[in-house]
Amino acid sequence: MARTYEGTLSAPAQGRRYAIAASRFNQLVVDRLVAGALGELRRHGVGVDDVDLAWVPGSFELPLAVARLAASGRYAGIVALGTVVRGETPHFDYVAGEAASGLAAVAREHGIPVGFGVLTTETMAQALDRAGGKAGNKGAEAAATVLEMASLLEAIDKNSPTA
Repeated sequence: MARTYEGTLSAPAQGRRYAIAASRFNQLVVDRLVAGALGELRRHGVGVDDVDLAWVPGSFELPLAVARLAASGRYAGIVALGTVVRGETPHFDYVAGEAASGLAAVAREHGIPVGFGVLTTETMAQALDRAGGKAGNKGAEAAATVLEMASLLEAIDKNSPTA
């Protein structure tokens, strides 16, 4: 049988810290994403004192802030939260694309989970639906992903497969 590694959402290892980087642009939506992420982390045993929150001007700035947080070596994972709503110009495509590729690059470069909680929607109503409305809370989902990936990477590093 193949050796299997799998992350869990169970209580995190002692001393594991997490960061959230959040965009102030479209803050009405992002505040809800942050609340969802914090709630998810707490639900799974992460203490209030084990989470740091960094605010950036917009989603385009998230990769730089997340890279600096990752380079500090203090965090088991980072949740990136923002909202980019399509407008009448191609600006949306540049911001959304650079945020996505930049955050993915940070995760690969630093070997740390980066939860992608940047909403890319056509309308503000769609964004609100995904920030605690009828489509759930993507901030909470991004935080859960970070917890699971941190657990998975720890299992791989310890060569400790799932039973």
